[in-house]
Amino acid sequence: MYQTSLSPEDVARVTARLSTVERTWPVGRQPVHTCYVPAGRIIGSTIADWGREALESIEPDLLPDLPDGVLDRVEAKLRREPVEDLRIDFEDGYGAPEDDVEDMDAESTAHIVSRWLEAGTAPPSFGLRIKSFDTKALRERGLRTLDIFLTALGEVPPGFVITFPKVTSVDQVEVFGDVLDLFGKPLKFEIQVETTQSVVDGDGRLAIPQFIEAGRGRVTGLHFGTYDYTAGCGLSAAQQHLAHGACDFARHVMQVSAAGTGVRLSDGSTNVLPVGDQKQHGWDTHYRLVRRSLEHGFYQGWDLHPVQLVTRYAAVYAFYREGLDADAARLKSYVQRVSGGVLDEPATAQALSSFFLRAVDCGALDPVEVQVATGLDESALRGLATRST
Repeated sequence: MYQTSLSPEDVARVTARLSTVERTWPVGRQPVHTCYVPAGRIIGSTIADWGREALESIEPDLLPDLPDGVLDRVEAKLRREPVEDLRIDFEDGYGAPEDDVEDMDAESTAHIVSRWLEAGTAPPSFGLRIKSFDTKALRERGLRTLDIFLTALGEVPPGFVITFPKVTSVDQVEVFGDVLDLFGKPLKFEIQVETTQSVVDGDGRLAIPQFIEAGRGRVTGLHFGTYDYTAGCGLSAAQQHLAHGACDFARHVMQVSAAGTGVRLSDGSTNVLPVGDQKQHGWDTHYRLVRRSLEHGFYQGWDLHPVQLVTRYAAVYAFYREGLDADAARLKSYVQRVSGGVLDEPATAQALSSFFLRAVDCGALDPVEVQVATGLDESALRGLATRST
């Protein structure tokens, strides 16, 4: 019997005030993007129109160099499921029409969504972005739009989410949650991180952890807003872009604040569109920024134009396919406890498993090739991805 100096009773008494650290991982599929479409432009064929316009825009000579087979997969994706996540925009992209016009658009877009749901043509996830709580007028207008939309929609379908923009205080998050409670429906929302106050509050504390807590389980995502945030930092127009260091700081705060909470992250947008004489430049810019986001751990971003779908899927598919062999070897070694040059931790196995699940969900990799490469089926991958560390 080994001798010890501390009694179990003393250890239990001293450590009693500590609680178990509980970490939560996101459940289900995360879209690779969110497509923002002004509410006044939403029609019954919007989803199909985005896919058709993206397909018709493809000019291989103008695209970045892609791994073999990626462009074929992109074209198949644009035919099958061009939009993974749609946001009907009643905020910046929509403007400020007369009240009767916004009332009409709120009801008509809800009816369009209902028809998509009935026909089975709705994107996997969707929702609407309301106006901010910046002023009393905007707050009242945004909540009226939300009320009209939800009333016309009826039952809230799976995958429905509300985007809450320009959040500046915990009070706004708490009040918005209280308003959602009034509907008596299982409503979730995303917080747009696009103000300096949504990163660091007036007391010098990180604001996002407080926002997530104030959401009382309703917050499902944090979406970065490129241009409002960079403008709020005082950057000149030429420096207002996703790759600026100011954006990297905000995104790092988002990552550490959301880690282990089950809240997902989305990067912002680029306003350099691949249209007209700027098509190749727009595609190059978008492709580079999407790859950069992926490499920094942001697996979702905003798309503002149908033609951006080409480089969205091209960049995402290339990223996953290029990482297949190396990540599969590391995961396989971890599972089999094979000795090698890299000794991975359980958290790394979680990240690697999530890599493959996201790749399969979006169509970058096939389930069979993932199983062949890793030796794991989808059920085993999901088990590793959610295993407690």
